[in-house]
Amino acid sequence: MEAPGLRERKKRRTREAIAEAAFALFRESGFDGVSVADIAAAAEVSKPTLFAYFPTKEDLVLRRFVDGGRGSALVVRERPPGTAALDALRRHFLDLLAERNPLTGLNDGAEAMTFHHLLYSTPALMAHLAGYMVDQERDLADALLASGEPSDEFTAHLVAAQVFSAQRILTYHNAQEIRGGRSADDVYPAAVARTETAFELLRSGSATSSRKS
Repeated sequence: MEAPGLRERKKRRTREAIAEAAFALFRESGFDGVSVADIAAAAEVSKPTLFAYFPTKEDLVLRRFVDGGRGSALVVRERPPGTAALDALRRHFLDLLAERNPLTGLNDGAEAMTFHHLLYSTPALMAHLAGYMVDQERDLADALLASGEPSDEFTAHLVAAQVFSAQRILTYHNAQEIRGGRSADDVYPAAVARTETAFELLRSGSATSSRKS
């Protein structure tokens, strides 16, 4: 019987091989020009094996990046004592920018650029991502409510929606500049400035909402 560690390593290698094969094909032929059968053949796995790792074709694009991040709800739950939830989320996004994390749009590597090109040119991917983000938004609202920032369910959901909308717009602007030919290093100062502006607006709006609630 294999040790769990070895099984997990084999599963990770298979998952990575499938994702790499998919991205190579998507880069060459676009999302709609590649079938699941094409990807399975390129990765040398069966279609049932592929679907065991990636339940949908859209997951082949999204989960490689989206699943790799530390969720906003976890950032709120694990923030240092005395740190406001929005401050923790702001710091986390700034840290991701500094790391050139693809989730921020501020990455000019080949895979990240392929990811964003596919995402913004394929309605099915945007729709699939929206569904995933709704779940993440609910988790953030629950974390905010549990932390008491804010203290009522309606405002918690409103703030969570605003946070995810702000992050989506920040990511879009970063990715658009990269796709326009600028390097991540060149875009970084403006990306930081936009992030500071966005979270300052969120902070002031959240404070106003809390006073009125």
